[in-house]
Amino acid sequence: MKLIKKGHSCVRLEKDGRALVIDPGGFSEDDAAVGADALLVTHEHPDHFDEGRLRAAMEANPAARIWTLRGVADRISTTFPGRVHIVGEGDAFDAAGFEVEVHGQLHAVIHPDIPRIANSGYLVDGSLFHPGDALTVPGRSVDTLLLPVHAPWSKVSEVIDYVREVAPRRAFDVHDGLLADRARPVYDRLIGDLGGVSHSRLTPGESVGVAR
Repeated sequence: MKLIKKGHSCVRLEKDGRALVIDPGGFSEDDAAVGADALLVTHEHPDHFDEGRLRAAMEANPAARIWTLRGVADRISTTFPGRVHIVGEGDAFDAAGFEVEVHGQLHAVIHPDIPRIANSGYLVDGSLFHPGDALTVPGRSVDTLLLPVHAPWSKVSEVIDYVREVAPRRAFDVHDGLLADRARPVYDRLIGDLGGVSHSRLTPGESVGVAR
């Protein structure tokens, strides 16, 4: 399986001639989802969910399907009747040949005055975990963790402790669209020195092989 980094929290996974895209939101490329056979959306915030990007993918491939939580599905299911599937914690399903498990229920706390929304993390092929906007620990071994490295709801000590708790073989940064370039070496050093696992980041368009 190949992992291709897209803008911000969006990634593309490819294997056996098929593609799965997670979180093609407003900070990702306009065509980030085009060519996907399956799409996963973790939650409704616009940096993860953009209807225009989903529409482009669904129109380009009439066989493409979306799996997401109810809050997102309610906003797009009428646009794509019969092609949007509602999932939640504990569900497992096949998405275009990728085996997916759903872990987690809620978005991380941004501020106590802001109501929390639903958030689903996705474990793909028992190997790669995308938590969305939460520090969800999936409760099973993870080879590759997609690490939300920078967000209004987190601080670097929490990110480091999250890496330690999940204990993947390696972690790649996502949710990095608001992280200034001059700050990246600081995060790289702190997470690399203290996280206890192999940690690196990919630039948009860069790819790497993922264990299955």
